[in-house]
This record gives sequence, structure tokens and C-alpha cells, in this order.
Amino acid sequence: MKEKLKIDIVSDVVCPWCTIGYKRLEKAITELGIQEQVEIEWQPFELNPNMPAEGQNVQEHIAEKYGSTLEQQKASQEQMAEAGEELGFTFDYFDEMRMANTFDAHVLLEYAKDFGKQTELKMRLTASFFSERKDVSKRAVLKQALLDVGLNADEALAKLDNDEARYEVKSKEGYWQNLGVTSVPTIVFNRKSAVTGAQPVDVFKKVLSELIEAS
Repeated sequence: MKEKLKIDIVSDVVCPWCTIGYKRLEKAITELGIQEQVEIEWQPFELNPNMPAEGQNVQEHIAEKYGSTLEQQKASQEQMAEAGEELGFTFDYFDEMRMANTFDAHVLLEYAKDFGKQTELKMRLTASFFSERKDVSKRAVLKQALLDVGLNADEALAKLDNDEARYEVKSKEGYWQNLGVTSVPTIVFNRKSAVTGAQPVDVFKKVLSELIEAS
């Protein structure tokens, strides 16, 4: 049995390009028919580690963080919505949208990994935030996402008050930052080579084909 190609995706739940990047990667994997030859693991990255519990208006946040005008933001959101639509994902941007703290979501994604449900939960949380206007820092929203993917919500939510579980996420975040990951998505292959950003499907297909062939 050939060893599977290990793909680490360093990303955040509220990162639109991470969703687009993953969906394009998934499409490339499917089109190449190599679903059984790859293994995906999601790695934690917080775009806004100091985001307060109440969050911040997205327009305000983007203006503050990147200096983008409202016009630039709208153009970027339209571009993301179009890219999402091509991949069967809905980005529903609205004026009152708020950026959320995502640390708890990352703790739950670590939990989901043990049950082979990490990707499912990741996509569920991303859809909650971008498609359903939900605050993914709220426990009720997190609980529903866990239930939707068939996980034990009470057991998972208990991890949020577990110091060890929280420390594990912090140390994983530190690990990837120390390797030089400063922007997401960063997609790492066999812990040897990496691609950043939401690359086109064809780029992913070329990279995957070369790696599978080499193995």
C-alpha cells in the first residue's frame, strides 16, 4: 500500500479565500480521481487572535486592518461571491456582518479530527458564518454545527473549558507561525512543499499529479 499524500491546510474558519482554496483543491482531487490517495488535516490559524467576544463589524475591521475603502471591499466581496458560486458555495455578505473570534472553533476542529470529521465540521462552520449569517464564536452555533456533522456535542463543547485542549491549539498555531506561515490558506504537501492562496484548479492538479507520481 502506497503511503498517502499528506496535505495540511493552515486556515481560519472566517477566511473566504481558505474556503475557495479548499474547494478548488477538492475539485482537483476529484477530477484526478485520487480521493483515496490523499489525507487532509486542517491546521489552526487565527486571522484575528485578539478579536473580542462581541466581534467587530466586517467593513470596519477590513478598513482598519487592510486600509480598504468600502468600494474596494464591495469589489472584493463580489469577486469572492463569484468564485464561490462556481464551486457551489454561497458567500452572503451584508452590511451588519461581524467578524468573529474563532479560537473555540479551532478547538472543536481538533476534536473532530479524532473522528474523521474535521473537513465536514470545517465546511459546516464556514457555511454557518458565510452563508447563514451566524456567529461562529457562539456556543449555540458551534453546538448546532457539531450536531449537524454527527458529533457528540456535549463531549466536544467540554473541550472548550479544557486547558490541555486549548493549549494544544495554541501550540499548533505557534508551530506553523514559526515555520513562516503568515497568510492563509497555506497548503502544505508531505510537510515538504507548500502553496499559498486560493490557486486555480489547474495549478492544484499539476502540483498533485507531480507529487503523486514522485511517490
